[in-house]
Amino acid sequence: MNNPNRNGFEDAFGLHLTLDGYGCDYDSLTNLDKIYEFLDKTPDLISMTKIMQPYVFKYTGKVPEDWGLSGFVLIAESHISIHTFPEKGFLSLDIFSCKRFDLLLCANHVKEYFQIDRYESNVLNRGLEFPRNIRKVTDFIYDKRQKLKGEKNAN
Repeated sequence: MNNPNRNGFEDAFGLHLTLDGYGCDYDSLTNLDKIYEFLDKTPDLISMTKIMQPYVFKYTGKVPEDWGLSGFVLIAESHISIHTFPEKGFLSLDIFSCKRFDLLLCANHVKEYFQIDRYESNVLNRGLEFPRNIRKVTDFIYDKRQKLKGEKNAN
């Protein structure tokens, strides 16, 4: 899993975890109640505040094998969403939060819940210029501008 603080800047607006699961359990990917339960219980697991009941629906597109279930839940800290592609044994998950959360706990929970064979994940540190700490933001922007000036002068 990527280090969310790879740039050393910890006062960004929030973390955005993306997780793509391969070789997932077919029954888990087709079970509307199971997807609902996942979205209903995951906010508590990662100490987030659910502000609505999950919404889950079946999608049937123009390509028959691309059908699946999609769902999301809004949390006070942002959202959790999931899209399943049962015929391909695949799921795509996003968790975005302005509050730090345990990335490894999330990944392990998803892997176990959907019986994933393998997954890839990425973490984005979003809102790097969000003014949570104005001094750090000012320093960060100044450093970025200096680097850009240096690159421009080198060309």
